[in-house]
Amino acid sequence: MLKATKEVCGDSVPLLNGIAEFTTAGACETAKAAAGAGVDGFMLMPGMVYNSDRRETVNHFRTVAAATDLPIMCYNNPPVYRVDITPEMFEDLADVDTIVCIKEAAGDTRRITDLFNKLGDRYLIFSGLDDVALESIMLGCVGWISGLVDAFPRENRLMWDAAEAGDWKRGLDIYRWYMPMLHFDSHPKLVQYIKLACAEMGYGTETVRAPRMPLVGAQREEALKIIRDSAATRPS
Repeated sequence: MLKATKEVCGDSVPLLNGIAEFTTAGACETAKAAAGAGVDGFMLMPGMVYNSDRRETVNHFRTVAAATDLPIMCYNNPPVYRVDITPEMFEDLADVDTIVCIKEAAGDTRRITDLFNKLGDRYLIFSGLDDVALESIMLGCVGWISGLVDAFPRENRLMWDAAEAGDWKRGLDIYRWYMPMLHFDSHPKLVQYIKLACAEMGYGTETVRAPRMPLVGAQREEALKIIRDSAATRPS
């Protein structure tokens, strides 16, 4: 799949491969295989299932980084993966040249300022949680890795461009319109919610892989109402 994707996108956009493995050795093997398929970099998560401590977490990222010479984005999402990659851990990893950026999804925007205060511009920091995106941009994030962008790409771009231009009033107006859907990204069923939004907007299907199942009943109807109400009042 990676080889086919690389053939399609060529050099038009960087191709990044997510790495989420149970073991450090498994993550290294995935990195090597993906590098051989032609990817341009990785988004690397902590080891799955086991809740590693500081020493173990740092060793995981350091070891996987050494497996290839490709750039790495570290994905910090402690509410989901139960391992918090703290500013102190990123300080431990600062000598690893190929670890270049952070997807910060802790949900507490104070973390962004803590990272800048401790590490300056050592890492590029990206917002990784949709419903704190505008605050994250204001605090210095250079990018936004979004879920709802798959359903509302134009509106993501409108909000980002307004914030980048310093037009915070317009950015905030779009953000407030967007927020009911952006909360989907913080829900345990975020994949189902976002795929439902994509299907409703004509960009795909609700199909998910088990054990996930599509939304049903009142939960689905409530989500559809939010999506349809938002679509009917889209910002210009």
